This record gives sequence, C-alpha cells and structure tokens, in this order.
Amino acid sequence: MPIQYFWRHPLAEEVREEGRKEGREAGRVEVFADAVLRILRVRGIDVPDAVRARVEACRDVDQLIRWLERAVHAARADDLFALD
Repeated sequence: MPIQYFWRHPLAEEVREEGRKEGREAGRVEVFADAVLRILRVRGIDVPDAVRARVEACRDVDQLIRWLERAVHAARADDLFALD
C-alpha cells in the first residue's frame, strides 16, 4: 500500500487554498486601508486617532473602497463616514 502523505491529500490542498484566499483578502484590506489614510495624508488632512483606528479595523473591502473614493474629495477626515 503506498504511503499517502497528508499534505498531498485533497482535503489538505483545499485547506491550503482557503488559507491563500484568506491571505489575499487580508492583503487587499490592508492595501485599501493604507490607501485611504495615505490619500488624506498627501492631501494635508489631519487624521485623528479615532479615524485611523476605524479605517484600520475595517475588514470590508467594499466599505474601504467607498472611503477611498470619499478621501479624494473630503475636507476633513471625518467626512469619510458622513454617509454611513
């Protein structure tokens, strides 16, 4: 009987792929959160700790994209959340 190594088992491959997907999503979240804060910084807008914490804690890519779009036109950091 041939030895079946766990890392070559279909279940192990499925678990690895799920981990890769989660890692890619986490990376996207970090990139978008950083972009929101960076746009505000480059535009010379002060970012209070509460705003920074809320943006960095967000794990919803769609929400981060909305904030990213708002950051382009915001007069203040709090304007990111005006329509939420």
